[in-house]
Amino acid sequence: QVELVETGGGLVPAGGSLRLSCASSGDTLTKSSVAWFRQLPGEEQEFVSPLIWHADGATSETTYYSDSVEGRFTISRGNGQNAIYRQMNNLGPEDTGVYYCAATTRVYMSDYFYWRKDSYSGWGQGTQVTVDS
Repeated sequence: QVELVETGGGLVPAGGSLRLSCASSGDTLTKSSVAWFRQLPGEEQEFVSPLIWHADGATSETTYYSDSVEGRFTISRGNGQNAIYRQMNNLGPEDTGVYYCAATTRVYMSDYFYWRKDSYSGWGQGTQVTVDS
């Protein structure tokens, strides 16, 4: 089970940007698929986006984004392969919440499974993002 640590949260004015990081405290994330979730105040945890690693090595990593963040958020892998980044631009008060990253080394036959919380075995403690209106 991978242990993850999220950093980079904080207070930002509406329209601002933040870059979150997700790093492994133990095993490398090189052969892991990683996803970002968030929990907005009073709501259940929401899936934001996965970065899917393909075991065949010939296929570029696949990323998806929920409608609520499409065009504003991006997910990418660090050059050292042991960190995943979430770049968040044009933030609004509706983005205020706790952001979590999760990882799995399992390879699923369908990308559908990467949208499910129970597909991930390693989780971080979360980092708070607050957008001031």
